Amino acid sequence: MKVTPLAIPDVVLLEPKVFGDERGFFFESFNQKAFEEATGCSPTFVQDNHSRSRKGVLRGLHYQLPPKAQGKLVRVVRGEVFDVAVDIRRASPTFGQWVGERLSEPNKQQLWIPEGFAHGFVTLSDTAELLYKTTDYYAPDLERCIRWNDRGIGIEWTVVDNPILSVKDSRCDRLVDVEVFE
Repeated sequence: MKVTPLAIPDVVLLEPKVFGDERGFFFESFNQKAFEEATGCSPTFVQDNHSRSRKGVLRGLHYQLPPKAQGKLVRVVRGEVFDVAVDIRRASPTFGQWVGERLSEPNKQQLWIPEGFAHGFVTLSDTAELLYKTTDYYAPDLERCIRWNDRGIGIEWTVVDNPILSVKDSRCDRLVDVEVFE
């Protein structure tokens, strides 16, 4: 497994070893021991999520507060997305900064987003399907959302100015107005 720490080093891009031939391909999408060796983290994943979105759909920026904060291991199994993590740990030197990567079916890369980050993505292909493991269960009372186009964060999304948003995502607040990790 190839491991690439991003500009915010706690967020890590993982690229599996893919074995392919004329029949197709095979790779381990998750191996606890290899993940721990690659990241230095040993989370317990408790929930797998699967989402499907059409082109131009933007989901996020979502997170959960402690004690139900979630780390996420994200991968795309169909299509392509631009996936983003925003550091919302107030004591962090990278607080309010973001990193983003194109995750796709062909590149098979995964993004490890630890607790203390908001997460979002926009669909670049006609449709995209994401699978992501989480380190805690969904807790709607602790879920929060940051506005996708918060100028204080300045994410350079790879879409037009009018992505397709859920009602919930269209009502998110700016980073300066939300609860974050202390």
